[in-house]
Amino acid sequence: MATLNFNTTNATFRQLLGNGLTYHVPPFQRDYSWSQDEWDDLWQDITALFESDGEPAHYMGYLVLQSSDSKRFDIIDGQQRLTTLSILVLAGLSYLNDLVAAGLDAADNRRRKDQLQNSYIGFVDPVSLVPQSKLALNRHNNRFYQTYLVPLERIPQRGLNASEHQLRKAFNWFKDRLKSRLGNQPDSGKNFAAFIDALVDKLFFTVITVTDELNAFKVFETLNARGVRLSATDLLKNYLFSLISTDNTHETEVQALEALWERIVGLLGSESFPEFLRVFWNSRHKLVRKTDLFKAIRRNITSREGAFTLVRDLDYCADIYAALRDAQDDRWNPDEREALKQLMMFGVRQPLAMLLACYQQFFQAERRSFTRILRAIAVISLRYNVICNLPTHEQETLYNEIAWKVSDGTYSTHQQVREALRQVYPDDQQFKGAFAEKELRTTNSRNKKIVRYILFAMEKQRSGQDFDFESTTYNLEHILPEHPSEDWAYIEEAKQNRLIYRLGNMTPLETARNQDLGNRSYTAKRAVYADSDFQITQAIAERYDTWDEQKIETRQKHLGELATSIWRIDFGE
Repeated sequence: MATLNFNTTNATFRQLLGNGLTYHVPPFQRDYSWSQDEWDDLWQDITALFESDGEPAHYMGYLVLQSSDSKRFDIIDGQQRLTTLSILVLAGLSYLNDLVAAGLDAADNRRRKDQLQNSYIGFVDPVSLVPQSKLALNRHNNRFYQTYLVPLERIPQRGLNASEHQLRKAFNWFKDRLKSRLGNQPDSGKNFAAFIDALVDKLFFTVITVTDELNAFKVFETLNARGVRLSATDLLKNYLFSLISTDNTHETEVQALEALWERIVGLLGSESFPEFLRVFWNSRHKLVRKTDLFKAIRRNITSREGAFTLVRDLDYCADIYAALRDAQDDRWNPDEREALKQLMMFGVRQPLAMLLACYQQFFQAERRSFTRILRAIAVISLRYNVICNLPTHEQETLYNEIAWKVSDGTYSTHQQVREALRQVYPDDQQFKGAFAEKELRTTNSRNKKIVRYILFAMEKQRSGQDFDFESTTYNLEHILPEHPSEDWAYIEEAKQNRLIYRLGNMTPLETARNQDLGNRSYTAKRAVYADSDFQITQAIAERYDTWDEQKIETRQKHLGELATSIWRIDFGE
């Protein structure tokens, strides 16, 4: 078994750039993108270190590096910060050049500039004037960085791509700040050198060094689970594009694929992309857990042809995935839109891989089959996830099995899919039993929405009236109030706490009437219920002359019978 080989240390900026180490932004890593907001934040943090009451050091966050020899490092995460610090130093070196040109302590400032450049930027070959820098940027930024910034050449204003313009602006921005801070005096160069000499020891990183992409991806997963957002999306992109970029690859091919990649990330967002990738992969392969996803992709995608195909497939499926997460998408008919709204409301994500596969199989060829599958999933989600609260692991495993059987053609009809779903369909007896005991604490906004949805659906089943459950015209009435008055003292306080959020204790009511009732007695409430527009609310007044634990349980069982007739799948269809 291969060991997970990575090392974690704290290192200052001085330590990072010492001992002949070099750092490279992988060719297909994202371009430089920091703007004035980030520059200003960094500059404020830096200058605060030099205040009389300033902190002794400033933490720059995680830096994830990949290396096989501990000399040459690929920057997996942290390139924006390292690049910006390099630009800050280069802006300072240009500032020293200006002092030399002005005849201000020229000889010493020339030596200071050479010393600082060798320490933190690299050296320029005296014959060829080719820079041998400690930092190399990605394929879109490195030419500009090495040609103009490192040798401190005159920077062109035109003919630059967007990220090169950002590099130029960053350089000028920091140079202006240094000039404003240090002035144009005989001792300005000395003060700048002292500033940099102190700063490189005050800035420190947590440096995680890994041996390969797989280890880097596991580091991403671990840190992201702890709330540290890293760019696993960039790591995958770099791996795939490293397969694509060979001596035979034409630049236009790479550009076309980059455009596809940017479209995908732009559509989904970089943080949603890893979840989409897992859904996509599991729609076509046996279930892969989040921590094993990168390993599975690297094991299966090993050629440039495979990488091309994967990126194109991702581009096609990203649009479908985004639509499945957006019930308002124009492509959905009313039944599909309603089912997707329910899945979003329930917070159920386990069916997404299956729905992605079913969309591709049925949506164009046999739309009605896709609609019926989607509606079935919504019913199962309410029974299995919301009411019965059963383990999602088994459910996800089955959904995944259906997904790849649909994708490989084993299942070619909606009847086969529906029959397979029977395994995660709680039968009527199980559903009624769970419903009779169900409590949903409506202090949670999602639970409140779900309870309203359930009760309004029951009203529609009973009276035929389709009230909008999201309308503020109506409210959710707790018959035994959330904050009971003395009128309710006949129910023990411990029992009150158990009963308030039972489904049998809640009913829809017009907002104005609900606000007038507050926590009044059941007798007062009963009279209002009798005049309600909701038949299931009227029925409370008609059937129950008192309200206590037994009445709540009786009503909840009755509602369970009604729910069983609403949320059901007839597998004999």
